[in-house]
Amino acid sequence: MAALVEATLQFDERVKCFSLITAVSIGDYLKLVAKAYADRGGLQYQREALRTTTARRIRNRMISDIKRGAVLPPVVIGVVVDTATLKKIPEMQPAEVVDLMGGQLVDSISIIDGMQRTTALMDAVEQDACVADKPIRIECWIAETTDSLIYRMLVLNTGQVPWNLSRQLQVVYAPLVEEMKSRIKFARVLNREKAERRTRAGEYAPDNLVELYIAFALRKTDVDTQQTLADEFSRLDMTDALAEDQYNHFFYPVLQMMLDLDLAFSRLDNDMPAEVEEAGGKKVITKGRGIFDSQPARIGFVVASAIAILGRIGMERELKESEQRLEEVTTQVAGFVAKLSQMDVDHLTNFLRLDVLSERLYGQKRSAVGRYERAFFDAAFKVLIEVKFEVPSMEPAWRG
Repeated sequence: MAALVEATLQFDERVKCFSLITAVSIGDYLKLVAKAYADRGGLQYQREALRTTTARRIRNRMISDIKRGAVLPPVVIGVVVDTATLKKIPEMQPAEVVDLMGGQLVDSISIIDGMQRTTALMDAVEQDACVADKPIRIECWIAETTDSLIYRMLVLNTGQVPWNLSRQLQVVYAPLVEEMKSRIKFARVLNREKAERRTRAGEYAPDNLVELYIAFALRKTDVDTQQTLADEFSRLDMTDALAEDQYNHFFYPVLQMMLDLDLAFSRLDNDMPAEVEEAGGKKVITKGRGIFDSQPARIGFVVASAIAILGRIGMERELKESEQRLEEVTTQVAGFVAKLSQMDVDHLTNFLRLDVLSERLYGQKRSAVGRYERAFFDAAFKVLIEVKFEVPSMEPAWRG
């Protein structure tokens, strides 16, 4: 690598990762991120170089400025390493850290912030080879866990307006979704880019999974609007949650319980759509799968479980007590699922009482339907948890 212009290596005590701020030649930077750039930043759903007329004009101006020696804001890259590698970082010189990233870690580098600048730098070098020798400032975040990197990505991406909320969540939380996929036995995680839709139990969209994580950490059901999520982000409530390792410790078992219930309910199935329109325009849920087809139902279960296990915000249980509560709820859900698995179709139909659920959800017109449904399912699953999942049918839960 070319000689470093300057370097600062610091350890972030809050999220347990290293921050290296330095400068390398533009040519060396482009070699460092070549694979990440080819993979659209190394982050799923990251925006490619913008191609609009306005974007091209701005980039052309940036290219001209780069060739004239302009100093760009630092680009930000990130990498997740193993424990052994992370422990070696304090003993290394900044130049050695950069060399390490350009060597054995190069395939795992992500461009967190700087795709458009990287495109401009590539074009500038193509137009004038001398640009490759000019310096570019870079900020490298080296983390052992996905949560640490997610924290940085969240802070960096909160204010970016061009993405819609679904895409922003998927980009910011892509490492979290990958970790979920490795720890939870999903039937399938849907690909939004291919417009995939849920067709059976155990299938969920990545942005829906992220929303469940947010709801679990905040222990609130009203995270259904862009404004609500923006407010939570601006107060950094989620970054506070991400800094606590215990959230993952409890979230994944809760998510697995939800999936197990989804599969158990889906044993009541038929050839009709999960929701059909009756005369008069009322919706009716006809499949067991239809319960967790609904994101409000998933949110309701996750929030009810989070409060039962962790306690309410400001009234948190001690860690030992939360672990005991998690074990109790897990055992109760397992027994409930086993009970459902032994029912035949008629018995399961009578037990789930989808007619009562449909009437409670769709029996009358309401304003703020999404908020009502989330509160409804939150209350329903709280009933189940309170009675230890020992119910003669789901009617007591649906009636609250």
